[in-house]
Formats: sequence, C-alpha cells, structure tokens
Amino acid sequence: MIEIGEFFMIKELYQKGWTISAIAEETGFDRKTVRKYINQSELPQYKTRKQKKVDKKRKLEDYEDYILSRLKEGTTNCVVLLEEIQAMGYKGQMTILRDFVRVYRQKPNKQGSVRYETPPGLQAQMDWGELGEHFVDGKLQKLYVFVIVLGFSRMKYMEITTTMNLEQLMKCHMNAFAYFNGVPKQILYDNMKTVVIKHSPTEIRFNRKFEEFLAYYGIVPKACKPARPQTKGKVESAVGYLKKNFMQRKLEPSLIKMNESLQIWLDNVANKKPNQTTKEAPIERFNYEQDHLLNWNERPMFPINKWTQSTVSPQGLIEYEGKQYSVPIRFKGVNVKVKQTLDHHIEIYDDLECIASHPLITGKAQSLTQMDHYREKEKKEKNVTTKGLATHHDSLLGPKVEQRSLQVYEEQSKAGETK
Repeated sequence: MIEIGEFFMIKELYQKGWTISAIAEETGFDRKTVRKYINQSELPQYKTRKQKKVDKKRKLEDYEDYILSRLKEGTTNCVVLLEEIQAMGYKGQMTILRDFVRVYRQKPNKQGSVRYETPPGLQAQMDWGELGEHFVDGKLQKLYVFVIVLGFSRMKYMEITTTMNLEQLMKCHMNAFAYFNGVPKQILYDNMKTVVIKHSPTEIRFNRKFEEFLAYYGIVPKACKPARPQTKGKVESAVGYLKKNFMQRKLEPSLIKMNESLQIWLDNVANKKPNQTTKEAPIERFNYEQDHLLNWNERPMFPINKWTQSTVSPQGLIEYEGKQYSVPIRFKGVNVKVKQTLDHHIEIYDDLECIASHPLITGKAQSLTQMDHYREKEKKEKNVTTKGLATHHDSLLGPKVEQRSLQVYEEQSKAGETK
C-alpha cells in the first residue's frame, strides 16, 4: 500500500507538469496506480495496529466460547485446538489462536537434558507416565501409560493401562515387540520397583522374574542413575508430548477405544512428526533401524501365568508347592487348576470358574484358610450360595467326569494377553 508521503509527492509532481509515465518512472509505481492517486481527492485510509488486531480478533469471535470450554478441560495445545475449530469453519491463522490462548496457558519450566545418541537397534528407553483420574468404563479410575522409544529412530509405542504391576509390564513389552516386529539389544529403565530391586554405587539388582523375561528375548536391562530422569530424555519427552497432544483430544470413555485411538495417533501423528534432534520423522529412520532389531517371534510368547493341578482334600484344602490353601468345602474330591500370578498370589479354578484366591504363603506357615470356605458345612441344604461364591451344580457330589487339559487354560491366558 502507498505511503502518505508518496501520495503527496505524486500530487506535487503532477501539478508541476510531469506526465504520468514520468511520475511512474520516478516513483517506481505502476502507471495505473499513479493515475489512481492523481484522481483521488481524499487521503488513503490506513488501518492502525489497533484496528488490525480488532479485525483479527473478529475472525476468532465465533469460536472463543468453544476454545474457553476446551481450555477449562485442560486442552491448551494450539495444534489440537486449531484442528478442531478449522473443522467448525475457522478461516484464520494459527497466530491469532496462539495470541488468544497465551493468556490462559502456563509456561512450563524448561530444563535442559542430555541426549544420548545410540546406534540403530542397540537401545530403547522405557517408562510409565501417570495420566491422572479419568471416568473410564463406567467408573473413575487412575490411568497410566506405558511408553517405549527406540533410541536411534525415536519410534514410539504407547499403551494406556489401569495398573503398572509386573504382569501388565510384561504384556505391554510384548505388545511393543509386536508393534516394532523386533526387539532392541538393551532397554534403559528408571528405578521402578517392578524392574530394579536395588541400585547402589556398587550393585544393581534387577527383579528376577523380569530379568528372566528380558533374557527370554535376548534383551539386557540397563538402569538409570537414581534421581537422574534426564538420562531417559527421549522417553521423558515422549510422555510429555502424549499429555500435551493426545490426552487433550476428545476421547471415548473406554479403555479399549482409547488405546485404539492411541494407535491411530501413533501411526498418523506421533511417529510421522519430525524429531527436533534428528530432523527426521521416526517412521523414516525406523525403516532403517528395524533391520538391526533382534527377532522376537521365533519362539512362543513368554508364559506369564504358571498352571498346575491339584485335588481338593476331604478337609477342603489343596496343596501347592508344599503349602495348603482352602477352597469352599463343597469342592472336596474335585480336581482343580491352580494359577500363580505375578503379584505373588494363587488363583484356584474349577473348570473356568475362579473359586478361591490366596496370597502365596511365605515363612514357616504351612496352611492358609478362609472361614467362609467352611461355613456352608453347617448348612443342611445343598447348592446354597455362600458369601462371594456362586452355587456349584456338583456340590458335594464328588469330582466331575469331564476334565480339561491345562493347555486350555494356557490358551485362555494368551488370548486375554493379546486383547
């Protein structure tokens, strides 16, 4: 747009007798522009900075209430908000939105971290992230996210869970191996209790069962120095990105649906976004790194649950590893299946029904009983339901004729792990 000084200069040169062509050559303006301002009697109208800001703000006015409602829900990521209001018809630019949101968002404290670059296939970093309480599957519950990042490519796998126990940790690892179609030679961990039992200047001791799990796939665990989370800078960054981007989207209140959306987000957003350090998308570098990963599917999946068989004694007890545990008295004489879980409990099954659960006995104690298992002995009628137990159609009638192979229960467990 022409400046006011240039406007007056054109007017003055014309009054002095200059031709339009001569004025155009002198000022550098097009002849049509020169003629326009010669014939214009009023000064050009210029918008002040304040007016420009008002015009920009008007573009966002129809969406301000929606944006404020999303900000109250905790969504402050402008990329996410821009996608949503563009779908509603917003035609403005990102800068207008950023200026509006800046007032409402808190600036994070930036802290430098050291990035350790590793060769392809050598190392991954793993950690849990806490996502707070959410109303999921009909109830308010704490959610966590399992995050593992391959060091060379920054390829990420994530999974939302309701627990961080050892069994869940192993399942998430195997899901990640399937996602990567391979495993790294090393995985770097924080000092979480399910992984590291002791970490001192002279000794690092890992959870025996988890170490066996990793060894099954040929993986060597590595532990960070205590109070040094920046050692796992890649995975720490991934957890933060998930919270600021994915978790601020509108998600269905279902754990299954959330994880389905998470996988779509990983494939279409997180693993396609160029990394700030490598300047490349993780999926592009992963195409090279995948050839350097160890094979993982040449053997059966690591068995998480241990099944055995036992027969209920006339006293309503089963024997497991030299110790005795009670079951409801009506199951005396029945052959049952016993499953040891990773949280140091046993679960006792008749067919597919769990009829009792106990913590594993430690120390000198030889037996563990529950009084509810014997109360039905005092009842005269058969097939009466006791507290917390369903009526059994073969009560007090002895063992069943049909017996299931333990393979059925192993397959049932594996089916549950792949969900």
